[in-house]
Amino acid sequence: MEEIYAKFVSQKISKTRWRPLPPGSLQTAETFATGSWDNEENYVSLWSIGDFGNLDSDGGFEGDHQLLCDIRHHGDIMDLQVNLCIIICPTSFSHLTLSVNQQWTTAHYHTGPGSPSYSSAPCTGIVCNNPEIVTVGEDGRINLFRADHKEAVRTIDNADSSTLHAVTFLRTPEILTVNSIGQLKIWDFRQQGNEPSQILSLTGDRVPLHCVDRHPNQQHVVATGGQDGMLSIWDVRQGTMPVSLLKAHEAEMWEVHFHPSNPDHLFTCSEDGSLWHWDASTDVPEKSLLFHQGGRTSTFLSHSISNQANVHQSVISSWLSTDPAKDRIEITSLLPSRTLSVNSLDVLGPCLVCGTDAEAIYVTRHLFS
Repeated sequence: MEEIYAKFVSQKISKTRWRPLPPGSLQTAETFATGSWDNEENYVSLWSIGDFGNLDSDGGFEGDHQLLCDIRHHGDIMDLQVNLCIIICPTSFSHLTLSVNQQWTTAHYHTGPGSPSYSSAPCTGIVCNNPEIVTVGEDGRINLFRADHKEAVRTIDNADSSTLHAVTFLRTPEILTVNSIGQLKIWDFRQQGNEPSQILSLTGDRVPLHCVDRHPNQQHVVATGGQDGMLSIWDVRQGTMPVSLLKAHEAEMWEVHFHPSNPDHLFTCSEDGSLWHWDASTDVPEKSLLFHQGGRTSTFLSHSISNQANVHQSVISSWLSTDPAKDRIEITSLLPSRTLSVNSLDVLGPCLVCGTDAEAIYVTRHLFS
């Protein structure tokens, strides 16, 4: 893999997202958006990766990421989604400018004893499938919006008694949510009730789940990351527990992403300052679980559970068939050294971007070389 390049931006970065490419495009990713948090002033910013520069004064490489435009954002940016023409959170870009196109100011709020009437609650997660937008929050509420509507199309009040941390589409019109008591829930907007269609959960301690992503080709395969740094792989067709648990980071896992076009590869980032590339390719000859860092290879301790005795399918995802005791998962640390919390990452084609509390953005354009 080519060196990963850093750009120091004088603000803590909470979210990073590539601008998608048009269908069928042969170009590589060139533009990404970031959101900041825990600063006196927070911004949604749009960047171009451009050419990479020379060695900096500390002997490291510094990427020539160019700031195209930005807009001030009230409050911390908790999540960010980008489509071809809109940044959802809650701004849009056109001709290298950012402006607010639509906003829903009371999407999430606390009610009940001890809470002022309609006191705002953090919106913790968002997912966009144009024109539909789904948000979840600390108030346990789920909202379904449309970009061209000023009011919510559907709201599920009290969807969860705990904080909802993240949301993603399983398949239209179903979504997945994870919460602060270790539950993965499936919601079907075709159903009129306010109950999930399925609940899956971790066994034992109710460790909060912070992030979720689904396999881009086999939508029943889902990955989640928890407060304990564990990576969980789920088959939502089978049972109520994860297929496997992999001991991963030493602190909270903030994001997990399958590669959108090469889903045998998965990426995670953590509060412990690490950014990992997990490779479960079936064409790797060795049969062990390995960890790579700084050009060295060493055994990486992990454990798993398996519920696959009754799984019958014509094609088994490498993530469902992988047992660390039998198969190989190759794990590579992508950052040259530990930093402060790596809060967010995104992958598109051969490109990866991540943002950190060290006020730095890291980019590589050759993930698989």
